[in-house]
Amino acid sequence: MPEAADHLNTAIRSDWRMPAEWEAHERTVIAWPTRASLWGPYAERAKAEYAATANAIVDFEPVTMIVAPGQAAEVTSGCSSAVDTLELPIDDSWIRDSGPIIVTSADGRRSGVNFVFNSWGEKFLPYDNDAAIAGRLLERLGIDRIDSPLVCEGGAITVDGEGTLITTEQCLANHNRNPLLSRDQIDEELRLTLGVRKVVWLKWGGYEDAHTDGHVDGVCTYVRPGVVIAQTCDDPKNPNFVLMEENLEILRTARDAKGRPIEIIALPQLPYIELDGTEVVVSYPNFYVVNGAVIVPTADAPCDSDALAIIGSAFPGLDIVGVSSRVIAYGGGGMHCITQQIPGLK
Repeated sequence: MPEAADHLNTAIRSDWRMPAEWEAHERTVIAWPTRASLWGPYAERAKAEYAATANAIVDFEPVTMIVAPGQAAEVTSGCSSAVDTLELPIDDSWIRDSGPIIVTSADGRRSGVNFVFNSWGEKFLPYDNDAAIAGRLLERLGIDRIDSPLVCEGGAITVDGEGTLITTEQCLANHNRNPLLSRDQIDEELRLTLGVRKVVWLKWGGYEDAHTDGHVDGVCTYVRPGVVIAQTCDDPKNPNFVLMEENLEILRTARDAKGRPIEIIALPQLPYIELDGTEVVVSYPNFYVVNGAVIVPTADAPCDSDALAIIGSAFPGLDIVGVSSRVIAYGGGGMHCITQQIPGLK
């Protein structure tokens, strides 16, 4: 691991931090579905679900849709006229993972952390454009860039805005991400670049989450300081049962950066659907918090209403907006995976 001076363009001091997702956004960025081989026969339905997500968000805050050059007409035909388009070269449509992570200073400045993106352990090729998209987007937004040598995706972390970050060993300590780094070295780089003081390491993501090797945003998400929503599983025969129990045991004994125990809101709903002969899970914890609302992936299943009620109880005063995300789940994600917030200037 290089010394901080070797790879940080802007020194992260004690007054810099990664804001929590529920703090005010300037806008949301989404990337239009591009990799045809990922979606197979569901490419058009994937675009429809991305458009529905953008249209739900733009009711609450501005949305910029990144689209491959020459494909902007697809966005304008499917999305609200309030959704802006930005043509940039992209390989795939998971901007949470390939995009920059914005950190802010106490005096209102912003910088974007540009982690290394290697397409989830080089699972999907090519990925050259996605590896460069964070820097290109920051340049367009006029936000300073901080380069980090760490392979890290936005879906691999959740923060409380007060110095605590939760991740999974299955992902960030995976040999296909950072094989030369110890967990302590990864921990230190997260502290350095994102301004956190405590990293809580869960063991697992969801059993079915093969694409990302267990992103935390599919199983555990901060909803306010000291409180998380965590995926649970009531069926001992389901392989998620043991994995989620191990995660819960870690959460029950963990303390955050301020020394507080972590309150757990259990989310037992785990809907399975089948598309193209493939069984996939729609991940309710993969919701996205915007200005005044929570955008939640739904499965068009009877348990949607129970999951929405639990999430709603965690966010009193916010609108809870469900968006059908069956095909997005088939592609490997949910609302959180396809979005990236740009925090506002103070």
